[in-house]
Amino acid sequence: MPTTRARLGRRPSSSSYSSTITTIVFVSLCVLGVWLLTSTSVVPPKSTTRTSTTDSTPSTTSSFTSTIMNAHKTISNTVKPTPVFKDSQGDLPDDALKTGDANRPQDTSEIDKLQTDVSSDITKDSGGGGDALNVNVDQSLQSNENVKPEDEKKNVNPVVTENAQGLHGTESVDEQEKQKQLETQTSEESSITHKQEAEQITAGTGKTTTGKEKAEEDVSLDSGNDAHGVATDNTKNILSDHEQQKRLEQHQQQEDDQMQQKQKQSEEHTQGVTSKDQIKHDEAPTVKDVKIQNDDKAPVNLTNNVPVLKNENHKTEIIVPKESKESKKAWSTQADQSVNQKERRTVGKNNQDSSVPEQNWQLCKVEALADYIPCLDNEDAIKKLKTTKHYEHRERHCPQEPPTCLVPLPQGYKTPIEWPKSRDKIWYHNVPHTLLAEVKGHQNWVKVSGEFLTFPGGGTQFIHGALHYLDFVQEAVPEIAWGKRTRTVLDVGCGVASFGGYLFEKDVLAMSFAPKDEHEAQVQFALERGIPAISAVMGTQRLPFPSGVFDLVHCARCRVPWHEEGGALLLELNRVLRPGGYFAWSATPVYQTLEEDVEIWKEMSTLTVAMCWELITIKKDKLNSAGVAIYHKSDTNECYEQRKQNKPPMCKHDDDPNAAWYVPFNSCLHRVPSKETERGYRWPVEWPERLQTPPYWLNRSQVGIYGKPAPDDFAADLEHWKRLISKVYMKGLGISWSNVRNAMDMRAVYGGFAAALRDLKMWVVNVVNVNAPDTLPIIYERGLFGIYHDWCESFSTYPRTYDLLHADHLFSQLKKRCKIVAVMAEVDRIVRPGGKLIVRDDSATTKEVENLLKSLHWEIRKTISQNQVGILSAQKTFWRPNATAAPT
Repeated sequence: MPTTRARLGRRPSSSSYSSTITTIVFVSLCVLGVWLLTSTSVVPPKSTTRTSTTDSTPSTTSSFTSTIMNAHKTISNTVKPTPVFKDSQGDLPDDALKTGDANRPQDTSEIDKLQTDVSSDITKDSGGGGDALNVNVDQSLQSNENVKPEDEKKNVNPVVTENAQGLHGTESVDEQEKQKQLETQTSEESSITHKQEAEQITAGTGKTTTGKEKAEEDVSLDSGNDAHGVATDNTKNILSDHEQQKRLEQHQQQEDDQMQQKQKQSEEHTQGVTSKDQIKHDEAPTVKDVKIQNDDKAPVNLTNNVPVLKNENHKTEIIVPKESKESKKAWSTQADQSVNQKERRTVGKNNQDSSVPEQNWQLCKVEALADYIPCLDNEDAIKKLKTTKHYEHRERHCPQEPPTCLVPLPQGYKTPIEWPKSRDKIWYHNVPHTLLAEVKGHQNWVKVSGEFLTFPGGGTQFIHGALHYLDFVQEAVPEIAWGKRTRTVLDVGCGVASFGGYLFEKDVLAMSFAPKDEHEAQVQFALERGIPAISAVMGTQRLPFPSGVFDLVHCARCRVPWHEEGGALLLELNRVLRPGGYFAWSATPVYQTLEEDVEIWKEMSTLTVAMCWELITIKKDKLNSAGVAIYHKSDTNECYEQRKQNKPPMCKHDDDPNAAWYVPFNSCLHRVPSKETERGYRWPVEWPERLQTPPYWLNRSQVGIYGKPAPDDFAADLEHWKRLISKVYMKGLGISWSNVRNAMDMRAVYGGFAAALRDLKMWVVNVVNVNAPDTLPIIYERGLFGIYHDWCESFSTYPRTYDLLHADHLFSQLKKRCKIVAVMAEVDRIVRPGGKLIVRDDSATTKEVENLLKSLHWEIRKTISQNQVGILSAQKTFWRPNATAAPT
């Protein structure tokens, strides 16, 4: 009984004790639950089981307290570290303590919104081709997680730390301070604030998160007269595309494991939207007022050593230089050089009216109709000539007022056949002339084959193919070395230019020319085939090229009277032939013994000896029953000094060999450069190294066009065009470059535009304007070719002969001298239907050109503008005025 009573007596105490314990446990669990709900980054532990190894007889209260403490330690150890987010003032953002994983955006729609904002400003221009939007967006839309895995243990959420201290009471004040310093340092190094993330997106995609500011172009749409070249890194803290991708993938994998892959599909979709690997580049997007994104680690500013300023809004402003004023003093122009050699013609000058009148385009009422070349078909001027003995009627006679009419299309005109098929055949209706086929058909020049004109051989001298002929020439003189030592060639009296057409396979550029004569459209045939050529004649005036720029001059079956008039015509070839270059003469006097041929050979032999040309070899081609004589031009003045007679005479010192714009022939010999610093003293480096090698005669004391030392200016220009073409021209102008064969840079400087396109199957004729610094010798020195011209006059080519024209800050300069309407009519004349025009100029001029093109019914493909500079891409259509022009 006592025992029973004793036991019964202890029941109330035990019950009260148990009730107390239960209350404590309940309260503790409530506190723990509230803490878990308010924690910002607690991840439920995979396992919190702990096995006690203590004495089996502790008090119940002590055991419970130990269990609670151990459980909290386990939870604390399993808390995922959270980076501390700081804004620009160093404070925690308001949402830093919100429920959820702080290492990821609170709502994935934020990324979607940013992507939508970026895409929304990249819009299709009115009048564009309706292409689908395909923009290369840099993959910088990353989450807020920027902590390396190895640093995660160092980053402890301050809220968790504080709670742990409250429960444990084991950390000292010093340890707390150290922990806070560690957290601050780590967060500053590895966290990205919301504002920083917006700036990063701006740097990566050209678009802020507000969606209000338009993107700015990474590849500077500068003044066009800029220094070019070195990319400026304005985003030191911005990760590269590769690093961003890697860290995004790591973070996504962590989230997938933690969230048990509940949002895997959604996150992969979000990630896939911004992946640049999934962005297509089929047809370039329609872009207006847009920043073209590059693929480099930092935005590309195509300025060289240019100050970069940042305003209070962290937006980068580029100070872009103009053409150097010093360079204008240091460089002569073709106009300056030529005016000293002749009485200057004033065609199209003193015309300050650049306004755009009401457009009422009419077809040209001329006899030439679809083949109209204004400066070669000026019937009124030709009728006034006193003589045509020296082919004066085939030279340029431009109208005083450039025409503003449009040239009609030939009936049945079709889009030209693409290269290389066009080398062998063209559409008959595009060049509907059969006289040449009738006269030269038996010599395999050209034949009519149904709806095609075909070119089965090459010409009179290489009936069995031009490639065999080219090999035959090099075998005769191995030092010619096609595509290495010999890169630029002048083909005189080119016929249908098969010689130049097949030189492309040897990596050689040939400038072919022939007059607009009774054989009908030789040059037009060449250009329709995709072979460079111009309409020109050796009459009374110098060819529009600098002195000493062609590595080899060729003339096959040409009936040019070289020996007449004191050898004036051959002396002109001597002027443009590089010292040490070759002249390949393949004509009947070389291999036939007719009386006329024998006499011409004697005269020619006497003349070439007097000119100090060395006859290297006379080679007979048995396959073609023809022959070639190859001469070598002297590269020293020793021979000139040893001549017994001064005939032909040496040119006077004031005779500038580079003056070539409407300059009459002067039958004299120019001396060969004798100083190491002079152009022409030695041969250029071999192709293709010469393309990127500054000419040896560009010295550092000479100011370049953009104000740097000339060699540096040259190199910066090349880098500028490489970047601009790869980042903007290739991706953002709506141009299918595979369809471009015949191209022209209407305002070349160093030839950087053509050099940057070197790997494409196309050629570019570089035009150096007569009133611009004379840089054409540099263009030839690097293995490219070009011509002098004044765009206030018509170009010496047939209508519809170019696939693409490129005008870099040309029209704004021309407006000061001639009517822009007339220039646009000329552009329309020489571009093929379906051909393109790229204009890069100040915004006002670009808009003026755009309006004129619209009046011509051109299709405006793309427009880009930034900082008062614009780029315009347009495509010519088949539109012609309805009126039918009757010949006068």
